[in-house]
Amino acid sequence: MDMPSIWRTLDGGTRRAIVLVSLAYTLIAASFGALAVSGGLPLWVPIVMSLTVFAGASQFATVGVVFAGGGPVAAVLAGLVLNARLLPFGFALADSFGSRWWSRLAGAHLLTDASVGFVLPHRDPARRRAAFWAGNIAVFLTWNAGVALGAVAGDRVADTDALGLDAALPAILIALVLPTLTSRDAPGRARRRAAPAGAALAVATTPLLPPGLPVLLALAALPLTLLGPRTGRNA
Repeated sequence: MDMPSIWRTLDGGTRRAIVLVSLAYTLIAASFGALAVSGGLPLWVPIVMSLTVFAGASQFATVGVVFAGGGPVAAVLAGLVLNARLLPFGFALADSFGSRWWSRLAGAHLLTDASVGFVLPHRDPARRRAAFWAGNIAVFLTWNAGVALGAVAGDRVADTDALGLDAALPAILIALVLPTLTSRDAPGRARRRAAPAGAALAVATTPLLPPGLPVLLALAALPLTLLGPRTGRNA
């Protein structure tokens, strides 16, 4: 995979988005590495977890369960519940993975929340693939580098919550997805019908359900994309 040529096919907006998201992931990854090691885990655990699991929210949840005294089964289940939100993302972006089995396997492993923001603004299949691979490879590399740096820093990183890193990535992801919601074409109108309802469901159920489930419940708003006038058909 020729990354320089893929990078050159991207427009300036996508490149800037990839850089910003990668920076945010690096900072959050460093906080995860520091949290894991300062909590008593060996240095290699957060590093290996990041390489093999590569799912930030699930990694935080798994470590949180372990630190709270939960067993390995409970920790794995917490991670699986949070990662279930990526299943519909995989269906939506499957055309960007490629047709070979190894590329589909690699694409599924690299899939993140940011993938949607990288790919959705593009209609051309070649640009969608370029945005997916360039963005997710950059995020994978910076995430793992950040985890390693944070793990080495360990106890020397003080209060990671005080840095406000938990709000940095969501803010960037909203900025990435916003253009797809404000477009005037039929897909944009369909997303505008579903997005507010899904967000309302997630916010309303967050105090009531375990972490990860409100995001999955927001998918109940997807049928709203089917409402409204049909385009492209003869009367």
